[in-house]
Amino acid sequence: MSAQTDTPGSVTAVYQVSGMSCGHCEGSVSAEISEIPGVSSVKAVASTGEVTVVSAAPLDEEDVRAAVDEAGFELTGRA
Repeated sequence: MSAQTDTPGSVTAVYQVSGMSCGHCEGSVSAEISEIPGVSSVKAVASTGEVTVVSAAPLDEEDVRAAVDEAGFELTGRA
């Protein structure tokens, strides 16, 4: 799936993360990804493993992977 632009100046990307099972997991992943410069919004959903990220510009997937790793989970790719 390619990045979508929802509003001028923002990019939305959806990533697949394995290992999330609860609200605490969602919060951990969201908090780490929120630290990436340019990120304006993160929504993690444990039941689907999807993490939707809105940012000012497309993100480097390795930055997202590092943030997810820091939270203790695995980025499996784009959803």
